[in-house]
Amino acid sequence: MSTNISRRLLTEAPRVLVVDGSRVVRQLITRVLQAELPGVEVVGCGSGTEATQVLGEGVFDFITISLRLPDMDGLELARFVRESAPQAYVPIVVVSGDVDGRLHSRTLGEHVTDYFDKALGFQALAEFIRGYVSPQSVAEGTVLYVEDSRVVALATRRMLEKIGLSVRHVVSVEDALAMLETDRVQGNVGADVVLTDVSLKGELTGGDLLKRIRGEFGYGKGKLPVLVMTGDENPANQAALIKAGANDLVEKPVEEALLITKLLFQLRVARHLRTHTGDA
Repeated sequence: MSTNISRRLLTEAPRVLVVDGSRVVRQLITRVLQAELPGVEVVGCGSGTEATQVLGEGVFDFITISLRLPDMDGLELARFVRESAPQAYVPIVVVSGDVDGRLHSRTLGEHVTDYFDKALGFQALAEFIRGYVSPQSVAEGTVLYVEDSRVVALATRRMLEKIGLSVRHVVSVEDALAMLETDRVQGNVGADVVLTDVSLKGELTGGDLLKRIRGEFGYGKGKLPVLVMTGDENPANQAALIKAGANDLVEKPVEEALLITKLLFQLRVARHLRTHTGDA
């Protein structure tokens, strides 16, 4: 979500479009938005056809879409929104129970801003939406950041520290593993999220780090989320990273707003999992 849109959501009563075939889900999202944004106008639609008609009647500030609608795939509707000039920059968040499969095949598409998996539960969904409609100006958490380019690392570190995140920067996977091992011996995980490049100095890659975190250390996606930065646009290679346990990918060159959005999302979901499910 861009900074301008975030400010607009906070300073004006926004119009939000909620598209889901489930009336229960529409009502839940509506309640959360009304609690977080006084005066918000929420328009609920049960189908893609209904949503396309509503979209022709005015501009929305925020849209949630289910992947599986009664009459079309949610991504078709997202594409329609992007092709409609007045809606070009509205955040589109997919709310679905089929997110994981789409991530594995890298078929969520370029039109979606973010996603939420219904399998995490309604309370997590509420926390997710709160995080989006009431963006954090100050975040909390420690990022283990693995990047061998000092120029890139300096710029990215400034992005993260600007919003209050603590950054532990290392230049190689070997250094990251040593740090994680030291922390484990002391009874700590050592970070709230890992942000790593794929190609790094040394014999090990970001993919190797991911496999060691999930395998040798046994840290699940909730205990230690891993966000991987990659310049490889090959869908098969991207899918391999997701299947190996990456929570999400950020394609390079990295765009600041997208990186921050994805990091904060992973921190929110991990915090929920640790609190409510004891995910380790």
